[in-house]
Amino acid sequence: MIALVLAIPILAGAAAFFVRPGRILRCMLPITALIHSGLTAAFWFAPAAPLLDGWLLLDSPGLLMLSITSVLFLVISVYAVGYLAREDWGHRRDFQEGLLFSNARESVFVGCLLVFLGMMTLVTISQHFGLLWVAVEATTLTSAPLIYFHRHVRSLEATWKYIMICSVGIALALLGNFFLAVAATLHGHTHIPMLLTQLVRHASELHTPWLKATFIFMLVGYGTKMGLAPLHTWLPDAHSESPSVISALLSGALLNCAFLSILRIHQVILAAGMAPYGQSLLVGFGLLSMLIAAVFIVKQLDFKRMLAYSSVEHMGILSLGVGLGGDGIYGAMLHALNHSLTKAMLFLTAGNILARYHSKSTTTIRGVLQTLPFSGLLWMGGFLAITGSPPFGLFVSELLILKEAIHQGRWGVAILYLGILGVIFMGMAAIFCRMAQGKPGGLPATPSDMGSDTRNPIVFRRISEPIIAVLPPLAFGILTLILGVYIPEPLDHVLGKAAATIGGL
Repeated sequence: MIALVLAIPILAGAAAFFVRPGRILRCMLPITALIHSGLTAAFWFAPAAPLLDGWLLLDSPGLLMLSITSVLFLVISVYAVGYLAREDWGHRRDFQEGLLFSNARESVFVGCLLVFLGMMTLVTISQHFGLLWVAVEATTLTSAPLIYFHRHVRSLEATWKYIMICSVGIALALLGNFFLAVAATLHGHTHIPMLLTQLVRHASELHTPWLKATFIFMLVGYGTKMGLAPLHTWLPDAHSESPSVISALLSGALLNCAFLSILRIHQVILAAGMAPYGQSLLVGFGLLSMLIAAVFIVKQLDFKRMLAYSSVEHMGILSLGVGLGGDGIYGAMLHALNHSLTKAMLFLTAGNILARYHSKSTTTIRGVLQTLPFSGLLWMGGFLAITGSPPFGLFVSELLILKEAIHQGRWGVAILYLGILGVIFMGMAAIFCRMAQGKPGGLPATPSDMGSDTRNPIVFRRISEPIIAVLPPLAFGILTLILGVYIPEPLDHVLGKAAATIGGL
């Protein structure tokens, strides 16, 4: 079963490169995603046997992240079918710079997208730290062509920034692997295998100074991929310039994979009896990420960049929750799920707005509720959800993390946490409400639409939206709303088991 869930998207992706563009190629996305989701669902009822002497094994944290990835990909693949069908495959003019560009081949997009799913799957089932490193690097290589789908100057710059900064991060994580190998070398040249289960079992025998260095390098290295400050700088560009389906997957699935990589080494740190050391670093990086995100969200001029900085904020919350320990870990697991659903909802809705207004400006777009009634409602619902307003799921997970901070008497952390959330709420409220309300308007779609006065925005009429562009974000919105009032028992069990595994219980 583990081999199947890994092999199917990779093989389907390889085959997609040789399929002619059209309906058959596009349908490969939801069909593969459906099979992948079915196999993932089977793991909830029957745990899979480990493979390759335990190198591939699906434990509770891995199952949670794999399930999030699979559900996200399934729903987004439906949206992607409509997106690719509506896309203009010839040369066209960039709405922002006026230069001609064309998209990458459709078969390249679909192929890379499916292989990307396979690599994220590999991250969730890897138990060997060397293999985990390879899998995380592979997600970078397979997702880079997706960011460069629109072959214009800005997407090229974003892709290079993504590759270069993530390469620095992955190089640091590689050094962390080397240090871990040294830490796992015992007297008499015996060596503990770099399997998670073995390292946790023999954690008390690991060399402490080298293990501390390992944690720092892996936290910074994988934290770069996760979007933790201060090495988060690739994230706003990549999320902003990618197609919305890719932005949704980067934010909702890829960041979780990097988070899981940090959790793996955190498990070893806890088993070695160095909980205060690891937790203090996680709390520090978490609060720093939230603080930097708040600074850039307030008065943000690009709504996709605003969502990207929101991802930085929520990755900070995940780090903070795990760093606090106790119920904070359960809150972080629940937060990872809620954030993925909500952010996917918002990025897909942002794609609908961008397709209509041909602009990402938060200062000129007006009247989304009138021009795109369904997307406008989803946009405002997404705002309430992402800012942790009740009754959405993020409210519950953020409250759990706050409760743990107060329970531990860490009032400084709790006050800073609440203060940053308050600033972000006010900053996002101003942007979301300004875009949703008012007389419909925005920047011209193309330079030819500008007329004689380029300073005046044009007025957009109300249009009917394709149902395939509205239902996927609506599905995400309904899911996060349900999780705010009810957590099904099987999900609660997996969340609790994942939290116990990460917390060393």
